[in-house]
Amino acid sequence: MRCSTVEAAVALMAVPLFIAAASGAAGGWEPAHATFYGHPDPNESQKGACAYDNVFTQGYGTMTTALSTVLFNGGATCGACYEIRCSNSPWCLPGSVTVTGTNLCPPSNKPSNNGGWCNPPLRHFDLNKPAFLKIGQFKAGIVPVEFRRVTCVKSGGIKFEMKGHKFWIAVLVYNVGGAGDLRAVAVKGTRTGWIAMKRNWGAQWLVEGQPSLVGQALSFLVTAGDGRTVQSDEVAPASWQFGRTYEGKQF
Repeated sequence: MRCSTVEAAVALMAVPLFIAAASGAAGGWEPAHATFYGHPDPNESQKGACAYDNVFTQGYGTMTTALSTVLFNGGATCGACYEIRCSNSPWCLPGSVTVTGTNLCPPSNKPSNNGGWCNPPLRHFDLNKPAFLKIGQFKAGIVPVEFRRVTCVKSGGIKFEMKGHKFWIAVLVYNVGGAGDLRAVAVKGTRTGWIAMKRNWGAQWLVEGQPSLVGQALSFLVTAGDGRTVQSDEVAPASWQFGRTYEGKQF
């Protein structure tokens, strides 16, 4: 795979920093708070602001979280993985839980110290209830926590779900390993060069104003939040269809 000098430099600088955070190097844990949403039945919480259609069929399961505005970062951290442990509360349970960011916990008109837990600049995790119950007791409601970014471990390759219309294409990119979040996505047809896609919302990326890519085999270039890049060549055949999902390489 060919990349510019700048891309190579970014990748080389980012990888050691990410590995240090994932391995629990000194200073890796940061303070935050956590609450929970949903019902003990995880099917209560299938979709969200990251554009995932169904977090269960798409492999994220019950260990998911909505992120406060600061952590969500406009959807840039969708797919990122966090290890969270309860801290300094009588309602804490031992151990930690690893979750994926799949939704936004929006700010509210309540005070930040009394219900407006997701107001900027607070760092807050609104955990799916089964995830919360691994680190805190139900009656607590809200607990102080410590968190750190960790490597996302996925089975299989990155998934590309085709959406849109013949005049525009939206691609939901999920099951991303490594850093988990996405910095950039590009697509290339068999009759085009690389076309930079723009983030439509969350993990869904859009290409528009270009010649139709229908009828061309498609390749994807995915850059994760840590700067690493993976190229999947012609993963969607020329006969690809809207509504279908295609699997590429993995980090």
